[in-house]
Amino acid sequence: MKVKWLGHSAFIITSDEGINIITDPYSTGMGINYGEIKEAADIVVVSHDHADHANTKLPGSPQVIKGTDEAKGIKFKGIAAYHDEAKGRQRGPNSIICFTVDGIKLCHLGDLGHQLTDEQAREIGEVDILMLPIGGVFTIDPKTATKVCDKLKPKVAIPMHYSTEKCAYPISGVEEFLKGKANVKRMDTSEAEFKKNELPSATEVVVLKHAL
Repeated sequence: MKVKWLGHSAFIITSDEGINIITDPYSTGMGINYGEIKEAADIVVVSHDHADHANTKLPGSPQVIKGTDEAKGIKFKGIAAYHDEAKGRQRGPNSIICFTVDGIKLCHLGDLGHQLTDEQAREIGEVDILMLPIGGVFTIDPKTATKVCDKLKPKVAIPMHYSTEKCAYPISGVEEFLKGKANVKRMDTSEAEFKKNELPSATEVVVLKHAL
């Protein structure tokens, strides 16, 4: 299975059979200056309906997943959460989406805006690869993201939704999240390949370069 970071909270996950899943595809503009997503998708996963996460008009006529559902033989589990610490009163709801590809359990936190409850953590369960926002302001900040990571104990954590030269949001960059973390792999590419039997035993933070 391959995971490629397109930018912001958008990843393309490609199974060994060639099924393409794109998470939270963005629309460009309003501070999001990553390139237009032109990759064809079989499935699009959307955590919430904000423009920087819900551009479902992509090549390939993909099936759109917004919660618990099934597509191409892959089961998706949606877990209710919020975009803020006020139970959605500020920015609305957010869905955490969990699914398994090639035996690897993935969890995309969307625009999570609060620390996870024990019940949410139980619903999420075991995580091999965690895609988590770290920038703060609109999502959890680096400190809370670290607490979420410690709570879920994924094999791999991939940071997303942070400030880059192509994201003009007033949010933190990746370095604040990486402070004090020993097991960090900085990739010189936007894509990484993962195999179930080769995942690390302790959480490794994998920093990808944005593809677009």
